[in-house]
Amino acid sequence: MRAIKLIIVLFAGISLWGCQSSADSSVKPGTWRATLSRDGQTLPFILDIAQNTDGKTYTVYSLNGNERLKLDSAFFEKDSLHIPMQLFDSEITALVDGDKLTGVYKRLDGKTVTGSLPFQATFGENYRFFKEEALDGVKNVTGKYTTIFKNEVTMDSTEAVGNFTQKGSIVEGSFLTPTGDYRFLSGNVKGDSLYLSTFDGSNAYLFKAAILKDGVLKGAMWSGIKGYKTFTSILNENAKLPDATKLTYLKPGSETVDFTFPDADGKPLSFKDPRFQGKPVIIQIMGSWCPNCMDETNFIAPWYKKNKARGVEIIGLAFEHSADLAVSAPKLKRMVNRFGIDYPILLAGTNTNEATAKALPMLNKVMSYPTTIFVDKKGKVREIHTGFSGPGTGKYYDEFVADFNQLMDKLISEK
Repeated sequence: MRAIKLIIVLFAGISLWGCQSSADSSVKPGTWRATLSRDGQTLPFILDIAQNTDGKTYTVYSLNGNERLKLDSAFFEKDSLHIPMQLFDSEITALVDGDKLTGVYKRLDGKTVTGSLPFQATFGENYRFFKEEALDGVKNVTGKYTTIFKNEVTMDSTEAVGNFTQKGSIVEGSFLTPTGDYRFLSGNVKGDSLYLSTFDGSNAYLFKAAILKDGVLKGAMWSGIKGYKTFTSILNENAKLPDATKLTYLKPGSETVDFTFPDADGKPLSFKDPRFQGKPVIIQIMGSWCPNCMDETNFIAPWYKKNKARGVEIIGLAFEHSADLAVSAPKLKRMVNRFGIDYPILLAGTNTNEATAKALPMLNKVMSYPTTIFVDKKGKVREIHTGFSGPGTGKYYDEFVADFNQLMDKLISEK
């Protein structure tokens, strides 16, 4: 009798164990609505996940407005789905349970986690902030805005220009600053409030603002693990930033640049190398960790392939988190492979004021990544452009491309 009872108990235990949920080792292909949580706020974004032909890895895109940003190949390890973003030293790790992903977004320094946020995702949902579009009485925020961002702790402020377009309740656009832009922002207007967000692996931005009278937006921005600023935007079709070609300049007495730095294989390359003599040269001050640099590289790399036969050269000067080539070289090679870069990328130092001043002492200051230096056939610096207005900024990006091509056509045609 005891034996029978023991068998019944064992079978009951096995049955109960079999009913308990466990992590899956596969993920449904398709659209997932993801969220990060911080300080009582929810930052939403959309992921598109597809299984690769090897049956083991997945291609993942982060969708922001018109952008489909490809992340690194996802894979399963120890019952968790890993979505790495190696260029930006970050990763999403999540358990899969049918239509749900539950885990964490982590910022990394090597293998050390430097910060994290709770992550969740639901399969089959593709709305950003609100399931149903509420059009009754919706306010319209289309236009340009003079904007001030303020750090409430340090009391530092940053000027910016907001540029948005709205269709129904859906809003897309970006904020431009003197050193770059906040990339592709998308979201909704609901009632008298504006909601915007973006996620690219490095940037995780949430904007919320009240829509006040006379075209004023007053709100706050949550960025990454702990960043927080308030902002005020005033509708102003004449809003503009300082001239991006006047912010970084050569010190008095300097006409050109000069440097020698190693590439990712440790081979030194000098600006005096014969390869760069008698040609217009574009010097791209950048970093593999920098999303705005990623946007510029997405433009410059294919531009170079199309135009290099015209007799033009490009050099990338990478200022990384580490000056140790063993640490930074893999990041540079990863960036080269990802964007199909045909021009040399050199490790110039770390992304600190001290390192940039030492590497490029002829400049007043490197205040932004990227910064682009245009040198003519005689070796003289003709223009320095601080920052980059990426495709998320709409017409500002188009204007940059037009100005870039006009300048390069001129430098190439000169005798």
